[in-house]
Amino acid sequence: MSETLPLPVAFVDDEADIRAANEQSLLLAGYRPLLFERGEALLAAIDEGFEGVVVTDLRMPGLSGLDLFRRLRAVDADLPVILVTGHGDVATAVDALHEGVYDFIAKPYSAARLMDAVRRAGEKRRLVLENRRLRDLARQVDASDAPLIGESPAMQRLRHTIRQIADADVDVLVEGETGSGKEVVASALHHWSRRAPKPFVALNCGALPETVIESELFGHESGAFTGAAKRRVGRIEHSSGGTLFLDEIESMPAALQVKLLRVLETREVDPLGTNERRAVDLRVVAAAKVDLGAPEARAYFREDLFYRLNVVTVQIPPLRERGDDVPLLFATFLERAAKRFRREPPAISPGVIRHLREHDWPGNVRELVHFAERVALGIADVASRPEIPRAGLTLPERVDAFEADAIREALEENNGDVKLTIEALGIPRKTFYDKLQRHGISRKDFAGEA
Repeated sequence: MSETLPLPVAFVDDEADIRAANEQSLLLAGYRPLLFERGEALLAAIDEGFEGVVVTDLRMPGLSGLDLFRRLRAVDADLPVILVTGHGDVATAVDALHEGVYDFIAKPYSAARLMDAVRRAGEKRRLVLENRRLRDLARQVDASDAPLIGESPAMQRLRHTIRQIADADVDVLVEGETGSGKEVVASALHHWSRRAPKPFVALNCGALPETVIESELFGHESGAFTGAAKRRVGRIEHSSGGTLFLDEIESMPAALQVKLLRVLETREVDPLGTNERRAVDLRVVAAAKVDLGAPEARAYFREDLFYRLNVVTVQIPPLRERGDDVPLLFATFLERAAKRFRREPPAISPGVIRHLREHDWPGNVRELVHFAERVALGIADVASRPEIPRAGLTLPERVDAFEADAIREALEENNGDVKLTIEALGIPRKTFYDKLQRHGISRKDFAGEA
């Protein structure tokens, strides 16, 4: 939705003085009123990309407000429509809520009542359009490159750097916090280079014990040590012609750092149990979650190996520094998770959007992926309603706020189911609908619709 233009509100009424009065109220409240005398005129002017809401009188010549709503549903089933009704039409309006009308306002109504309904409907519309936009963008993204998407300056620079160095036969050091996507960067360096047809070989140096990692890297001949029943090609040799990715290289034992340095300098490998040296067409991408150039790193990481790897260094920004990219990343991961779990992607609720904006994401992309998976499964623990300030409220206002909170909480816990909500609250159905109207609460906001 546009950030510069005010929310458009299509107001339909066959009486000119009512249109004029409500136009002034909407303008004063910061909205952009679009006035129509007949529903037919509105239908000719609106499409599914309409960013605002519709307010229509129920009784009009030609199309009634209810008929207009039904026609608008064929244009966009998620377009919020607010009905304005006379006292005798309240029962009809309540039935219309079950059909999907967003809200109704009984005459006579105050400007404040209209503005409250328009504000809530506008928030709903904004959320629907944001869901659509993110889903459309997410479907255009190659899931394997998802952590590299985003239009923040830091991500644009990162993609440019990767493109620039992908085809250069230089070793690369990738630095970034845990979960920031270092392996994805290494994979992109491989797949965007002429080495792509050859193997991309990954090894986490911190995941293997010291007694195993040497054989994994350099390979061994049959009988080289107890248990070596047959020859094994090491990761270095297997990656020849392709790319060797060494994650958490700061965890590599000191003795192996010496051997790796020699391989990098000679481009030759000598497996355990043989004096034969084998030439390798090697490109190493090493990743560290710490700054290997810092003085304190000298205690456990060889300085000469650092400088040998540090021909080119790629820095991955943490997620908290590219907050504008978070919603699109999340939508991409949510689409992927829903597909994996064989579910329809759920609508992104206001609570989820608020969490995406306010959370610092210390676990970076990995944490965001896991959050998207929980949302896809319907088990994400996020608040779905805004906090209501209590300071400065009178006692009746505080009682009203408490009552509204209790109704919203019951609706949320029961996914908008009226019968279950009424049972939980212990009030009659008519009282329930009266209180929904009084507090400006829409049941559909809690029904998982989008």
